[in-house]
Amino acid sequence: MAERPARKPRKAHSARVVRTERLTPHMQRVVLGGPGLAAFTAGTHTDHYVKLLFPPAEGITYPEPFDLERIREELPRDQWPVTRTYTVRAWDPELRELTLDFVLHGDEGLAGPWAMRARPGDTLRFLGPGGAYAPDPDADWHLLAGDESALPAIAATLEALPDGAEVRAFVEVAGPVEEQKIACDVDVVWLHRGDRPVGQALVEAVRALPFPEGRRVHAFVHGEAACVKELRRLLRVEHRIPREDLSVSGYWRLGHNEDGWQAAKREWNARIEAEQENVGASAA
Repeated sequence: MAERPARKPRKAHSARVVRTERLTPHMQRVVLGGPGLAAFTAGTHTDHYVKLLFPPAEGITYPEPFDLERIREELPRDQWPVTRTYTVRAWDPELRELTLDFVLHGDEGLAGPWAMRARPGDTLRFLGPGGAYAPDPDADWHLLAGDESALPAIAATLEALPDGAEVRAFVEVAGPVEEQKIACDVDVVWLHRGDRPVGQALVEAVRALPFPEGRRVHAFVHGEAACVKELRRLLRVEHRIPREDLSVSGYWRLGHNEDGWQAAKREWNARIEAEQENVGASAA
């Protein structure tokens, strides 16, 4: 049996905070720059993401130059950097500035509190980018749907689409103060959650949307996992949209931190996809 090729070591980028901005009460923008971004590039996908690296506790420092592989070889697991996944809101290749938007939950978590405290000159290390979705210019129309976690990718997609593209965009947020201005000619439908469960308003809005026969839709649907499960079923089973015309995934799951969700996400998605494929086949 042939041996698998050795995994290429992942080199972390090391960026410095250039500026910050509070976009809404629960959304913080951090712009990164500096020579540590010399090898970074993005722009192929509108859902590009990076894996931010945080020490798991105060007082833990790492030797320079920062070497993630060495850290994992030499330090105990409880001292390894913790990763948090964030969408690239924007990448300026001329200024070499990377923009990330953080959903804030007070002092809860790692990334949000870091973003609230971030000041120019602070350092942030990360891996990436990854990404798989860009709006298909040959589609007849586009569906974009998500909650706050998907807003950076939805906004990047809206800004990338040509003027006049047919788009239905739905974003669920806590309330009116969480709406954002997006540089596009699309009327985004802002769904105010209020006291309702996360995702309920989003599912209702997409379910009420007409899907014209014979017109190909390219859909991007991301957010809380249970909500995404319902929307995946709606699109795949009820509307019979081909898998290749969908980008559908749970960015997070209620009651789970990212570590727990990422550990279970692959199995969750595979199980849901199999269940819905079976339902679709039975209904055919």
